Amino acid sequence: MPMTDIPDVAPSPRHPRFADAIRAYARVGCLSFGGPAGQIALMHREFVDERRWVDEATFLHALNFCNLLPGPEAQQLATWIGWRLHGLKGGLAAGLLFVLPGAAVMLGLSMLYVLAAGLGWFAALFLGIKAAVLAIVVQALLRIAARALKTPLQRGIALASFVAIAIFTLPFPLVILGALLIGGAAGRWRSGWLKLAPTVAAPPPSAPSPWKQSLSAILIWGAVWAAPMLLILATLGRGHVLWDIGAFFSQLAVVTFGGAYAVLAYMAQEAVSGFGWLQPGEMADGLGLAETTPGPLILVTQFVGFLAAYRDAAPFTPFVAALFGAGLTLWVTFAPCFLWIFTFAPWIDRLERATGLKGALAAVTAAVVGVIANLSLWFALHVLFRDLIRSGWGVELPVLASLDLRALALALLAALLLFRFRMGIVPVLALCSAAGLLVGFVVPSLDFT
Repeated sequence: MPMTDIPDVAPSPRHPRFADAIRAYARVGCLSFGGPAGQIALMHREFVDERRWVDEATFLHALNFCNLLPGPEAQQLATWIGWRLHGLKGGLAAGLLFVLPGAAVMLGLSMLYVLAAGLGWFAALFLGIKAAVLAIVVQALLRIAARALKTPLQRGIALASFVAIAIFTLPFPLVILGALLIGGAAGRWRSGWLKLAPTVAAPPPSAPSPWKQSLSAILIWGAVWAAPMLLILATLGRGHVLWDIGAFFSQLAVVTFGGAYAVLAYMAQEAVSGFGWLQPGEMADGLGLAETTPGPLILVTQFVGFLAAYRDAAPFTPFVAALFGAGLTLWVTFAPCFLWIFTFAPWIDRLERATGLKGALAAVTAAVVGVIANLSLWFALHVLFRDLIRSGWGVELPVLASLDLRALALALLAALLLFRFRMGIVPVLALCSAAGLLVGFVVPSLDFT
């Protein structure tokens, strides 16, 4: 991922006191707006430029490593920095403090969402948010495509993944598996087809074996990951909504290459059509809320878990069930991130030399472009049109007469602010929310629900 304002000569790293590191991690967690690019730039400024705790080459090497893993790369980079500086306790502190401020804000917004649902002003507010989210997703698509699609093979993989999901409605995990296999083969035998970077030199023979550390991490963090699911199985059974939430988001944690945008359409499809947890427009609402909070965008899963448990609360009260659902979602989303980092961090130099693995992940990045293109289409249909019909192929098609001109005007406003005036995501969301409220005030007779 490209960085800005990187010095030509890296300063010498320092080793901080743990208390100082905690304060720095908390600062990053509270200020990490702007998606992964902004979050990584913030960490670069804090830990490389200003504090000099990590040198330039090590930071970029770790960033490449985190891009190989499923899950939010910025949170995993923060975890790795903590692990690098203070071992296990440092990794836990950095990773948790990166997530918890945004999770707390997201929890409060989710509560507000269910309390205010159905009110006219609230629906008008979210009309503007959803229109802004549509433009934000298109912007993400263009940025990732520019970075990821450098060869004909990568462009072909992106197109194939879009067709597979949008036309043939193949499951997202199957698309990722196909990309992994194609990329692994190309990386091993035709690396030029993916323009892979040259491998680094082998570590010295005296380098300690990483096997013991990795095995311990797998056993410990595998147990941590599974613990709440075993408790749910023993007390509530497999038929309870909490089991479905934990199992579904555990699956997502394994295949979330390319960030939250890559799995959002699949998540929406399952949450809306598969489990019936959400209405179609509510996924866009959740993403809009996640865009306004610090921390990784994948916190949108917390919103889904909150609503799913709130609406199927027995034997708990709705808000108690919602708290359990949100907490469980966070647990099974981020416990795997710690597992990946603590398991593979000792292998970082060896992973840089694995051309097959690098090829597999390069192909997945290309496939993610097609997946996000499908997400853009999905959002456009559900935001801009009131009515959709399902074709014989199972593909949703818009009823053209149901075009919502208000949503179209707000989406064009968001696109103008993003692409022409290059405004940040949070200001765009704020202005489009205000514009949505203005529409509701000027034309109060329109039905926004």
